[in-house]
Amino acid sequence: MDGFKNTSALRKNIAVLVSGNGSNLNALINAVNTGKIVNANIALVISNKKSANALNIARDAKIPTFYVARDLFNSDEEYDLFLLNKLNEYSTDLVLLAGYLRIITPIFLKAFENRILNIHPSLLPDFGGKGMYGMKVHQAVLNSKSVKSGCTVHLVTEKIDGGHILAQSSVSIMPDDSAEILAAKVLEEEHKLYPLAVNNFISTIMLNNNR
Repeated sequence: MDGFKNTSALRKNIAVLVSGNGSNLNALINAVNTGKIVNANIALVISNKKSANALNIARDAKIPTFYVARDLFNSDEEYDLFLLNKLNEYSTDLVLLAGYLRIITPIFLKAFENRILNIHPSLLPDFGGKGMYGMKVHQAVLNSKSVKSGCTVHLVTEKIDGGHILAQSSVSIMPDDSAEILAAKVLEEEHKLYPLAVNNFISTIMLNNNR
């Protein structure tokens, strides 16, 4: 048995933070279930929005879910401390943001330094930063007369959308594309890119650090 690696011991627990529809969460769940993301499982899903459809997707997949309202706390820091306690309960190794519409505080970032990933609907560093989310991004891209757009998976840092880029995928923009059409194109790429980037991150960085 010398030299044998217990892969179950290396399996990473993922927490996904969500606020909306949950299409990227669904892509991540499918990727875990089909082996496109290996050595990991989604341990819990947390939302700051009670109405987030992502919670229903997680429940259907028998993943523990939690809705935590910001209004119950005196500050963003207290809110994030509560989330950290919940993540620790589930021995979380990696945090994925999937349409999570909150700015993470420094206390949270420090606790999971270099272990928080996000996907953004543009080719960063272009069209990122404060206030750039959802349809606002796609309309800004169209207004700029760009001929391509795409999505970016990056590490989360205190600089909004400014962390190290892990992966990107691009789409062509047609002259008659609306923001809605562009959003659909980019979202399709997100569903492919995010699981791939997560698997690569776990395989090449997180697991290697345990060996």
